[in-house]
Amino acid sequence: MLGVSMMAEADFVSAVLPLLQNNSIDVMEWSFDTLYHANEPDWLRDLLNFYAENNRLIGHGVYYSLFDARWTERQEEWLKKLKEEVNLRKYNHITEHFGFMNTENFHQGVPLPVSLHPKTLQIGKDRLYRLQEAVNIPVGIENLAFSFSIDDVKEQGVFLDKLTEDTNGFLILDLHNIYCQSCNFELEMQEIIDLYPLDKVKEIHLSGGSWQDSVYGKKQVRRDTHDDVIPRDILFVLPSVLTQCENLEYIIIERLGHTLKTDEERDHFLDDFSKVKTIIETSELNGKEKSNWSKMKVELSEKPLEDPVLYEEQSRLTQLLYDNADVKAIKDLDFYYFKTENWDAEMILTAQNIIKKWNPY
Repeated sequence: MLGVSMMAEADFVSAVLPLLQNNSIDVMEWSFDTLYHANEPDWLRDLLNFYAENNRLIGHGVYYSLFDARWTERQEEWLKKLKEEVNLRKYNHITEHFGFMNTENFHQGVPLPVSLHPKTLQIGKDRLYRLQEAVNIPVGIENLAFSFSIDDVKEQGVFLDKLTEDTNGFLILDLHNIYCQSCNFELEMQEIIDLYPLDKVKEIHLSGGSWQDSVYGKKQVRRDTHDDVIPRDILFVLPSVLTQCENLEYIIIERLGHTLKTDEERDHFLDDFSKVKTIIETSELNGKEKSNWSKMKVELSEKPLEDPVLYEEQSRLTQLLYDNADVKAIKDLDFYYFKTENWDAEMILTAQNIIKKWNPY
């Protein structure tokens, strides 16, 4: 099923209107925690409800913060609102991002990666258990675009596999996130894709992004900004990826709502949709029936797992990045959970730019 990540902006609605009118959008993804019911305009509520009533709505969370080492009232409140949301509207499944956001102004935050370590894995599993316990539908995790080092790129597939092993969970494979890593760490897309447990991929995300000039005068840095056309390299690997992901059910095209202002931008978006639709129709994707999902019983500890050392390092790192700390000073940090000495200097500067833009304090 091919669909879009729904945006509330008028420009986006205008762009997707032809697709809605000819019933081309098989499935709709909604980021339920970006705009809760009190702020939903009537037309949006009716549209989402229509897709929900026809078993064609999937949910995507942004702000849960799966690897935050401290459990806060914010996460409790997030789970409470999630329960209310899935009781009001029928979602086929929900998903969240890999990474952590531990600043107070989390709605302005951006997820940062964590490295695979027994303790970070425990924290992630604890948060995922609580997320799955809150709902009676499948829960999946999306791979993250941003990485500080090639080691993080190469281990993320293994990390996600281990993370979801106890919950009967699944993955979103975001191919533009893979594309960013491919460009930034000079690896072939397929080489990275092959490191993922592709049998767990139930959903694929497709989008475009932008280039950021290198501070060091090297090659440009690829950013996952959802504001341009889908790169040709992604469309080139898509047919083979479709055949590799045997349990794939949904393909979602993402585009920020305020980036479709001109006729040319809207035409390019529709052209992307048409290209992807053609690739799906001419692929060997077997359109298999949904597998029967059953909620696995997991023993939850009464108190959420926390780690003060990891929390302190996450908080300190986020603040240092926001404060534009010297790259060498960050690489010289004597952290336990973050191996900053292995980090790419260009990626540290990129993280600083991202955090500055979102201003999470």
